[in-house]
Amino acid sequence: MGTGPDRPLEGRTVALLATDGVERAELLEPRRALEEAGARTLLVAPEPGEIRAFDHLDPAEPVPVDLGLDGARPDEIDALVLPGGVANPDRLRTDRRAVAFVRAFADAGKPLAAICHAPWLLIEAGVARGRTLTSFPSIATDLANTGAVWVDREVCVDGPLVTSRRPDDLPAFCAALIEALRPAAAVPRPGRPPTDLRACRSPGAAGARPR
Repeated sequence: MGTGPDRPLEGRTVALLATDGVERAELLEPRRALEEAGARTLLVAPEPGEIRAFDHLDPAEPVPVDLGLDGARPDEIDALVLPGGVANPDRLRTDRRAVAFVRAFADAGKPLAAICHAPWLLIEAGVARGRTLTSFPSIATDLANTGAVWVDREVCVDGPLVTSRRPDDLPAFCAALIEALRPAAAVPRPGRPPTDLRACRSPGAAGARPR
């Protein structure tokens, strides 16, 4: 089936990597947006079964896992989404398999999107240095210390990397992710293209200090 204007991501497969403690909205809203655009999505977690989502600090419903990390193959997936929450990326960044999974997408130049605290995984995978990124403000110093440029914007696009700050930014985050995956979009080459601050959208000064 070919792509159409309402389903531009038909034929694309996107993984969402998460574990217990994931922020529910940051998992489910990008997933819904991707599927409405025609993509097939896969929830990848350290182990098969299910994970527990949260609404901030309150437990939410369990979410079924599609693939454990040991069965997930980055070469069969077109893009990776890293939802936030605090506990979720904090757990994942101590899992060598999760870090290697993230690094594989960066090395291949595939779209890689992270929101809220999920850029911790970009740091751990060694892909944040030299990039312009946004995140939840509390980890701005972590990103700066690893050599990234932190900006206070609802979405920032630097080559294949798409980042946002918090659940309020989800509409912009989802739109940028879908744009990065459109077949007509230029496919970035592996490596680290020069940062283009013009691609970081919405108000906010480059290099802004976190509030």
